[in-house]
Amino acid sequence: MITLENLKFHEMIGMQTKIIKSTNPQLNNIKGRIIDETKSTFVLSTTKGLKTFPKQQNQWEFQLNGAKITLNGKMISKKPEDRIGMKK
Repeated sequence: MITLENLKFHEMIGMQTKIIKSTNPQLNNIKGRIIDETKSTFVLSTTKGLKTFPKQQNQWEFQLNGAKITLNGKMISKKPEDRIGMKK
């Protein structure tokens, strides 16, 4: 089960997310559903179509069970299958 405490170790495809802080200010507040991810990027379905964003340069906000969590992109910049196996 995904919780706020273990979200960074889970598969994120299908989740809604929002960039709340970026090294590129033009990316701030972009939100969408994650439809694919690689080691370094998320592909989001946004209101303007599919867009690819780097993980590392951004702070990502996720909502889970009505609560919000912010994850630094450096924490989740791994292949999904490698992140799932990380020690907690």
